[in-house]
Amino acid sequence: MSSMARRMFELVEPIGVIPYSAEEPNEAMFALGFSNYWDTYFAGRAAPLGLANAVVVDALFYNFAPGEVARHIPKVWRTTTPEAAIAARQIGCARALRRILRDWVETAAFVRAADLLAKAATSVPAEGRPMYAALRAIPVPDDAVGRLFHAASLLREHRGDGHIAALMVHDVGGLEAHVLLALDMDLPAANFGRIHHLPAAQLAAVIDGMRDRGLIGDDGWLSEQGHAVKQRIESLTDDLAAKPYESLEPDELAELITTLEPLAALLLAARPQ
Repeated sequence: MSSMARRMFELVEPIGVIPYSAEEPNEAMFALGFSNYWDTYFAGRAAPLGLANAVVVDALFYNFAPGEVARHIPKVWRTTTPEAAIAARQIGCARALRRILRDWVETAAFVRAADLLAKAATSVPAEGRPMYAALRAIPVPDDAVGRLFHAASLLREHRGDGHIAALMVHDVGGLEAHVLLALDMDLPAANFGRIHHLPAAQLAAVIDGMRDRGLIGDDGWLSEQGHAVKQRIESLTDDLAAKPYESLEPDELAELITTLEPLAALLLAARPQ
């Protein structure tokens, strides 16, 4: 089932990242009074947690540098409320999906896919999945486009909670996870989008610590051990993400995949280059 979880991740992720890959969600959040992207990111993603403080949000998001979350939480709640942020994100993402997917959203196959994805996304216990649990408390939208996005978001946070567990099992910290991912893609860590802004000394300290543990070789790239750890983390993440799809009958899962494949292709093609 882990291979199926990986395939579903490939198909669901383009929907789940719409808040970060399209302009409409940003525009909807900016309309609330925000003026920079990272305020909208933290307000939009943390909103299901309510007025949680920066320490809690930092722990649940896991992979931000010390102090990054505190620059936005709780400041963003002086601009808007969690409830308004949730609504704006849903509206913006639905607009983006309608623009990109066009006539697809009016088809019976699309509505069926939204229903099946929502069935999977709401089928599993929330215990031990804090981000998933917070999002699960939000009602599933009646509109099929909103329902598809909400289901994809649930599955993304469910997988994310499991991924953090897998990282912790292998003693890989949040910043280390970014270095691991960058080097696994043959990209220098200093060029990787999520950590390139870190002070050079801070990033060097992270890399040195990973080198001391044998994850990075003297050449600055992943060692054999580093590649093995990355593979084990990904495999465990897939295993932990498989449960929602067990709620679907084999023919339902096949039907869902058939519909999501062209949708994912359209969403990937629409991403800014």
